[in-house]
Amino acid sequence: MWRAVLPLAAQPATLQPLNKKICELLTPRKAVRIQEEMAQQRITIGHSPDTDDIFMVYGLVSGHIDTRGLMLDFVARDIETLNTWAKEGKLEVTAMSAHAFAYTRNRYRILTHGASMGENYGPIVVTRQPCTLDELRQMRFAIPGTLTSGFLMLRLLLGDFIYRQTRFNAILDEVASGEADAGLIIYEGQLTFQQQGLHLAVDLGQWWHQQTGGLPFPLSINAIRTDLDATLAATVSDLLKQSVRFGLEHRQEALVYALHDNPLLDMTTANQFIDRYVNFRTLDMGADGKRAVAELLKRGYQQGILSEAVEIAFLD
Repeated sequence: MWRAVLPLAAQPATLQPLNKKICELLTPRKAVRIQEEMAQQRITIGHSPDTDDIFMVYGLVSGHIDTRGLMLDFVARDIETLNTWAKEGKLEVTAMSAHAFAYTRNRYRILTHGASMGENYGPIVVTRQPCTLDELRQMRFAIPGTLTSGFLMLRLLLGDFIYRQTRFNAILDEVASGEADAGLIIYEGQLTFQQQGLHLAVDLGQWWHQQTGGLPFPLSINAIRTDLDATLAATVSDLLKQSVRFGLEHRQEALVYALHDNPLLDMTTANQFIDRYVNFRTLDMGADGKRAVAELLKRGYQQGILSEAVEIAFLD
């Protein structure tokens, strides 16, 4: 159905690994109690089945990173499902689109690591024939979700347009077959669309870079629920950051693992995608990365796409 857009995150043998600095500040009895409580915690972490997300969690799911007694469950879902769950605060830790954070109503804090950001590149719009922006505004779009950052950015660029939501990995086929005139591509299809004879209409990351004086494009972020104990939240955050670093330091084995559930993606394309979205900024988005998230949501509000201004809390 086509629609018109309306103007609107085994207890180890020793206790040493667990937050050493915190333990040093506490009495031995209290430090042990905190560690015992954390060892009983079960944390569910949501991520997309995309190559970069699987690459980031490899260190933890493979057992290479000591979980310090925490029981971690990993759930892989498409990003729009994770976005919808985030609105309800379903998971303790989750990947989500930066756009989706606007609807979480203070349920989460954004982690400063684990984000996928584009440096003068990002989601793209593809068509069967070259076209102008004015022509693009008249086209029917296949999109991966209304809560994605790419969708918000496309609204900022085009205003109102006709769209239909479809599964992210079916969009290229829909455009190529003529079921849709244009497609919003947020995943590896950014690198493979030409194999289906499609044309690049606009790179939203480049447009954003020009509009903001060089800010990165905030596609997805990792966030942790605000109701978690501060010590627990800090520990989980540190484990996730260690996992990203482990993947980068053991790139080949992390890539092989990430490709296990993406058999149609070749190693060369996967490498290019990881270069784009798992890098120095994934370890720390930096001050300009934070500004990019804030600026995206501010512009969404200023243009009437978001119904209210968004307060953002980060966990460094």
